[in-house]
Amino acid sequence: MIAIGSDHGGFDLKQAVIGYLEEKGIAYKDFGCYDKNSCDYPVFGRAVAEAVASGEYEKGIVICTTGIGISMVANKVKGVRCALCQDSFCAKMTRLHNDANVLAMGGGIIGPNLAVEITETFLNTPFSGEEKHCRRVGLID
Repeated sequence: MIAIGSDHGGFDLKQAVIGYLEEKGIAYKDFGCYDKNSCDYPVFGRAVAEAVASGEYEKGIVICTTGIGISMVANKVKGVRCALCQDSFCAKMTRLHNDANVLAMGGGIIGPNLAVEITETFLNTPFSGEEKHCRRVGLID
């Protein structure tokens, strides 16, 4: 199950990603926000990160205008490895090498088609499990 959340700046992109999740039959929970009224991204980024860190959700997706602030918030939660991705290659590599469990994107940076492609890559790429990458993930944690 996927935890997803955004602030007002990421709301439209979040809706596009939710459309993809629904089309593919991927279970998710929307942690907010629920409209374009100005709000504070730390509230929603933390809620998603805590849901993933608790083990209740396998992965998370967080979105704000740039993806920067909300990724910083998510990475404050112990057990979360949030990666800000602006292309599919980065999404693939952060799963293969870093075992990232939260994806951050910027609603003002990328469009909906690219966001769906990044999301699909992130969700479908397994961690490599190579010894060197396991060691490095351990050093991150």
